[in-house]
Amino acid sequence: MKSKTEELEVFLAVIDCGGFSAAANQLEMQVAKVSRLVANLEKAMGCSLLHRTTRRVEPTHEGLMFAQSVRAGLMLIQDAQERLSSQQSSPKGRLRIDAASSVMTHQIVPLIKPFQVAYPSIEVELATNESIIDLLEKRTDVAIRVGTLKDSNLHARVLGQSPLKLVASPDYIAQNGEPNNIESLLSHQLIGFSGQPHLNKWPVFDEVLDPAFSTLATSGEIIRQLCLAGMGITLLSQFTVGKDIAEGRLVSLCDGLIASPHPRESVQAVYYQNSAPSPRITAFLDFIQSRLTL
Repeated sequence: MKSKTEELEVFLAVIDCGGFSAAANQLEMQVAKVSRLVANLEKAMGCSLLHRTTRRVEPTHEGLMFAQSVRAGLMLIQDAQERLSSQQSSPKGRLRIDAASSVMTHQIVPLIKPFQVAYPSIEVELATNESIIDLLEKRTDVAIRVGTLKDSNLHARVLGQSPLKLVASPDYIAQNGEPNNIESLLSHQLIGFSGQPHLNKWPVFDEVLDPAFSTLATSGEIIRQLCLAGMGITLLSQFTVGKDIAEGRLVSLCDGLIASPHPRESVQAVYYQNSAPSPRITAFLDFIQSRLTL
């Protein structure tokens, strides 16, 4: 007979998928079984956990609070099983990793193949988000974040520092000249972040500038592509543009005139744990830390 853990996992799937049919497809179950397991859980809890409409299923207030605790509890159970299993074998299981697109593209993706060669029993799942996600809600094991962390119940491990670089394409500089003071910099076409104002404050020339931008984009990777296309000057982390600078696709400007160290230079891994991290998280962080090109 299946344990109550199955009911809890099905309950979370219904919430995450927004309905019984979608959850059934994801879990490869019959819709009737999904509905029955959730009904059994509601009966056991003595309250309604879901609002059911013809279009969507959403958690009740009680269901939302219960789901938060269930996610944390199931993660603890999974980690306990992994730690016990790791005493007899290498780390295994699914590892969900989240990072901004530029971090994922330039730092994480190149390391996935050698990581899976070293740990063939770990199944990697990658996701990109430019904003901060809830690790429990998204069922994410570890996120790579850049800059100052807000207070939270997450554990953090510093992976290194990545200097900020003011960059432009050689063609852009040839046509528009290189800035050498605040006034000349602000007269250029500048590329900034859309919806992330804290990333648009530039610590250059002993000041924190809040410039006007001619072009905005939601991610560092899109900004890099705009810069490569000669659209203007931008400020990005070295882990995003270091290779471009080394190979001549971008030019580093105002070297030595950018305030350092700066909070934006810190690169950290965060994960949700009440105790020690799971073996698969530890294996991943140990593997990438010495291989990141920050």
